[in-house]
Amino acid sequence: QVQLVESGGGLVQAGDSLRLSCAASGRTFSSYAMGWFRQAPGKEREFVAAISWSGSAMDYADSVKGRFSISRDGAKNTVFLQMNSLKPEDTAVYYCAADAKVSSTWYVPGLSSEYDYWGQGTQVTVSS
Repeated sequence: QVQLVESGGGLVQAGDSLRLSCAASGRTFSSYAMGWFRQAPGKEREFVAAISWSGSAMDYADSVKGRFSISRDGAKNTVFLQMNSLKPEDTAVYYCAADAKVSSTWYVPGLSSEYDYWGQGTQVTVSS
């Protein structure tokens, strides 16, 4: 069993930055591909960013490319989402997810159905 705990959300103004963290339990964190998703009120959950288990490959939604950056720290069992130049449309609950299936070093899962474990989410609100 893997537990994921997100932190770092909050209320900020447009143009500000936030860094979300996702702490994972379990000894095999380093073998999991990790992803961030978000869900705004009245909308479906959408992909934001993901990183392969090796950290060698990342993928981003077009809406966040150039503004968000995903990274991971194996020693701390933590994955991060650095969010810069935040916009009001980034307002959502952000979820961390783990894909515990064996995959290649470059594989980056982009669909929510590919992930096996989810955190409880952290709220990000961007005011205009």
